[in-house]
Amino acid sequence: QVQLVEFGGGLVQAGGSLRLSCVASGRTFSSGSMGWFRQAPGKEREFVAAISWSGTRTYYADSVKSRFTISRDNAKNTMYLQMNSLRPDDTALYYCAGRPGLAGLTAVPGEYNYWGQGTQVTVSS
Repeated sequence: QVQLVEFGGGLVQAGGSLRLSCVASGRTFSSGSMGWFRQAPGKEREFVAAISWSGTRTYYADSVKSRFTISRDNAKNTMYLQMNSLRPDDTALYYCAGRPGLAGLTAVPGEYNYWGQGTQVTVSS
């Protein structure tokens, strides 16, 4: 079983930055993509970004493109989400997710096998 734990959430003013981390442990998979999702109160879980095993391919939601950067360090079993120019509508519980295997990047939550518990990001205006 794979465990994912997110770190780095917090309260930040609009225009500020945060860096989220997602650490994998347990029977970590040797290949596969990972992603970040978020869910605001009363809304459905929303795709944010995804990254391939090698880190050479990335995929972003239009709402975060050019502001957020996804990356990973497989030697540390860690994925990151650098969030710049944060806006109040970025406020949500942010989750990391993983899917083993060689399938392509996806924005569909149901196609991920493993999920963290989430870390809260709150952006004040």
